[in-house]
Amino acid sequence: MSTLSLFAPAPGNALTLDEGLIALPGLALPYASALAQAVQDIVQEAPWRHMQVPSGHRMSAAQSSCGQLGWISDEQGYRYSPIDPQSGSAWPALPLVFIDLLAQIAEESGQGPFLPDTCLINYYDEQAHMSLHQDRNERDLQHPIVSVSLGREALFLWGGATRKDSVRTLRLRDGDVLVWWGPSRMNFHGIRRLEGPAHPLWGSGRVNLTFRRAG
Repeated sequence: MSTLSLFAPAPGNALTLDEGLIALPGLALPYASALAQAVQDIVQEAPWRHMQVPSGHRMSAAQSSCGQLGWISDEQGYRYSPIDPQSGSAWPALPLVFIDLLAQIAEESGQGPFLPDTCLINYYDEQAHMSLHQDRNERDLQHPIVSVSLGREALFLWGGATRKDSVRTLRLRDGDVLVWWGPSRMNFHGIRRLEGPAHPLWGSGRVNLTFRRAG
């Protein structure tokens, strides 16, 4: 299993890593403080929770959501809902800084404009990981996935269209952005573990923002 670093001398340089997979190293760094405040505001309304997967296991990464829809998982399966079942209220709206960042990602990647109706926010601590999975609960799988890494460095697993395909490890750090669509839209992916020192804004943890068009 090979490990590829996205570190680049000039943040934001678009790197094509696969057919339908573009990386933008460090693109989100100028938004760091505003993104941290936005996430803090969101989790005040929709607190972190550890979802239960259909098999009954508890996910190790904590989640929250914002936008018109939020991603939920329980004994009924994985799905999107306009209502946060924990509070009984609508999810928080997408913050303006998220929309501004997406506009820049669209410009730099050549994909978009992005019109997400949801952002899944994952929080990883030292013990958290995300097994290889596909993003397949959205209604129209033609829309791209936009992923923004915040906080500590993480080892991101990038596989193929089946679980049997070879897996590469991409070393993501604070501010790195991935966009995947088309041929790569259904590739398996996950997080193996966190690495590196604590982060000045996120401490020992990592936050990932994943924007989708789900409805």
